[in-house]
Amino acid sequence: MMDALFWHRLQFAFTAVYHYIFPQLTMGLAFLIVLMKWMAIRRGDARWDDAARFWIRIFGLNFAVGVVTGVPMEFQFGTNWARFSEYSGKVIGHTLGMEGLFAFFLESGFIAILIWGEQRVSRRVHFASAVALWLGSWLSGYFIVATNAFMQRPVGYELAADGTLRLASFKAFVLNPWAHAQYAHTIIASVVTASFAVTAVGAFYLLQDRHAEAARRFLRVGLSAGLVSSVLVALPTGDVQAKLVAKYQPVALAAMEGRFESGPMAGITLIGQPNVAERRLDNPVTVPGALSFLAYGTFHSDVKGLAEFPERDWPDNIELLYYAFHVMAGLGTIMILVMVVGNALSLTGRLEKRRGVLWMLMLMVPFPYIANTAGWLTTELGRQPWLVYGLLRTADGSSASVHSGTALFTMIGFCGIYFVLGVLFLYLVWREIGHGPVPAGAHAAAAGREAGHD
Repeated sequence: MMDALFWHRLQFAFTAVYHYIFPQLTMGLAFLIVLMKWMAIRRGDARWDDAARFWIRIFGLNFAVGVVTGVPMEFQFGTNWARFSEYSGKVIGHTLGMEGLFAFFLESGFIAILIWGEQRVSRRVHFASAVALWLGSWLSGYFIVATNAFMQRPVGYELAADGTLRLASFKAFVLNPWAHAQYAHTIIASVVTASFAVTAVGAFYLLQDRHAEAARRFLRVGLSAGLVSSVLVALPTGDVQAKLVAKYQPVALAAMEGRFESGPMAGITLIGQPNVAERRLDNPVTVPGALSFLAYGTFHSDVKGLAEFPERDWPDNIELLYYAFHVMAGLGTIMILVMVVGNALSLTGRLEKRRGVLWMLMLMVPFPYIANTAGWLTTELGRQPWLVYGLLRTADGSSASVHSGTALFTMIGFCGIYFVLGVLFLYLVWREIGHGPVPAGAHAAAAGREAGHD
């Protein structure tokens, strides 16, 4: 059997990837719900309230499953990564604690008002609750990203007498420049996910010839927000983060591009297969000079290749890192093009007649999920072989007392439980889509009738 470290890493990767399916929608959707509620107040149009109410129900389902799948990750810091927690817990424990105590409870409190309190509070109070939920979800996201940013570029710490890390500057730790760039990229990517989801449901309703008025509102919000966020996730946020990788993790940049040799006029690889054994990129199609310019600002800047670094410091899965990065970048480009086409047809009043485009918009919904997953894989694989970059290696951070049999056993358990959760989640979301956007009170009445029939 493979060693315990492999199973510890695989288990955390599986639970993290599965968990992030849900927060990436809730963070982006919280912002779009605020837009819909604002339109309802600004225009005095209850149909925007109906649209927001529908997505609040979807938000609630995502939030609930996100909480259930997020809690095990916190426990894994102790069960699977005890040495890492002992080494860095006095630093990262602050942001993880704030995420739970402040941001999470802020979200939990106001989501109850949004789902069940609309008939008990004024429209403006309901809108204020939506704003609070949005701020809470984005604040929660920042604390998590700040934790990860410390692992990518540790700042604000000092070494204690016992060899562990302790917090030296809370301000430097929380306001880590890496966290600013990573957070902007992450949060805008969540808006991309939500925008494509809202657009997909709108396209679905038009194709089904149902809820046409609500569908047009979904498409209006989704396409507009989707175009802006799809561009922003590439420029400037993605560009800024890439420059930070080039500055602080040059070995990761080389691996992301499958670059083994150093030199100026480094090109961005469009197509190619990294051949690590032969230290080359096979069948490359590149844009000359583009990588030098994007990483350092000039075409003649020297970009280091993997050969410049000790092999023990290379990312330990260069092939997967390379493909994850290119999947993320490729899908990001495709999503921009799709949103340009959708907005152009919508502005000229031709979208509803183009059923092929509506099908495309509906079927595009998995793309941002895949791109976000590939993005996080790029981030985490690029940091390897370090848990805390330059300070603690991944091999030194796992729990020494948890053997591979135990780690595999719990991994199998997570797979079974998460499969059931996934099926239940999809069923409940599909049921909500079947109900569609309805006026206040109508959803509860419909649910009551269903219960009566059962």
